[in-house]
Amino acid sequence: MNMNKRILIIEDDTEINDLLSGFLQKNGYETVSAFDGNTASQLLKRRDYNLVLTDLMLPFIEGEQLIKELREYSDVPVVVLSAKSMLETRLEVLRLGADDYILKPFDLNEVLVRIEVVLRRSGSSSEQPELLTCGGLAFSPTENIATYNGKPVSLTAKELMLLKLFMEYPKKVFTKANLYESVWNDTYYYEDNTINVHVSNLRSKLKKASGQDFIETVWGIGYRLKEE
Repeated sequence: MNMNKRILIIEDDTEINDLLSGFLQKNGYETVSAFDGNTASQLLKRRDYNLVLTDLMLPFIEGEQLIKELREYSDVPVVVLSAKSMLETRLEVLRLGADDYILKPFDLNEVLVRIEVVLRRSGSSSEQPELLTCGGLAFSPTENIATYNGKPVSLTAKELMLLKLFMEYPKKVFTKANLYESVWNDTYYYEDNTINVHVSNLRSKLKKASGQDFIETVWGIGYRLKEE
């Protein structure tokens, strides 16, 4: 069921790399192996992958640097496998853009489940619809455009990211911290007007295009997509 899902395994320990590669192939994934940071960096620029599985302690270019570089041009999901157990390291790696962190020694079945969860969450799985819809409003994750009754709705990059979140999780109430950390990819430290302004702009543009409100305020909590 996972054919055509290509995973890049970046691990300098050949035994672990081979173990992961063999196990994932048995479970229907295509795998590509890299044994150092330099090779991994080149492979990432040359081909598309559905997911990257990487160690942190690598020859030439360390895993943290690879993730940092990767996030400058790609949103491909990254799962880290590392013996570094310090909380600060794990948090830093997640801040850099990793999607999950698994401690070594690991259980192969746990790795498989974590990969499936990350793929599902990132929209790289086969269950991802081509269009997210709500009434006449539609959002295309692949093309990153919004339309109402087939006509494009002109939105900024941040507004598109906000709309995608609302439409991916239509019943979820998002706090300002949720939205800020997901869209701005930073920690929400204090109350400011950034979220209010962007959500207000998004709401008014959608209303202008459709004549109806698609986003509602849940007082004292945040915002969510308005049910049809």
